[in-house]
Amino acid sequence: MQTRKIVHVDMDAFYASVEQRDNPSYRGKPLVVGGSPNQRGVVAAASYEARKFGIYSAMPSVTAFAKCPGLIFVRPRFDVYREISTAIHAIFKRYSDLVEGVALDEAYLDVTENKQSIPYASTIARHIKTAIFQETQLTATAGVSINKFLAKMASGQNKPNGLTVILPEDVIAFVEQLAIEKFHGIGEVTAAKMHSLGIHSGADLKQRSLLELTHHFGKAGNY
Repeated sequence: MQTRKIVHVDMDAFYASVEQRDNPSYRGKPLVVGGSPNQRGVVAAASYEARKFGIYSAMPSVTAFAKCPGLIFVRPRFDVYREISTAIHAIFKRYSDLVEGVALDEAYLDVTENKQSIPYASTIARHIKTAIFQETQLTATAGVSINKFLAKMASGQNKPNGLTVILPEDVIAFVEQLAIEKFHGIGEVTAAKMHSLGIHSGADLKQRSLLELTHHFGKAGNY
């Protein structure tokens, strides 16, 4: 059976990066896309400069403003984001028709059999990243591995503008050393509960039986 080649592409601080691209005065400054603090708004996206202050998406705007009084608030322009997302997906389709979009700013591509007959998924990921930058002036981070879960984990390793490959022979070692809170699908609450049970890494998780996990986490134990 042929090993699958999956690429996960994740745009870097997508909404915020678009606003910084289109307005040079915003570049290099802490910026969020979302509602203003005096209107009970929330952060839809935060630039990397804003993230240094501990600001992240879904945070109340008033909290974000308290963390960084010089924060720039920009109203979202979803029509622009959708247009750019469509252009990025057109780039994906040059390599594969097996594209699964996740929101506007990320997607999975199955490039096991690809339109350009390129043997290495990492080469395709590099080509895609280059094309995205040349055609949109925006950066993306890519992860490459044998399934969606691992490709997603790979793209989270080296942001922004990174590329991480988890080869088939490295999968077990990668998962074993990965901190449990870095696992896709494990949020703060679940991670805290796992820590209380002595589960801090993939290696720790691997030692626990399905029975034990379903006892502590219910249906999520299967996942």
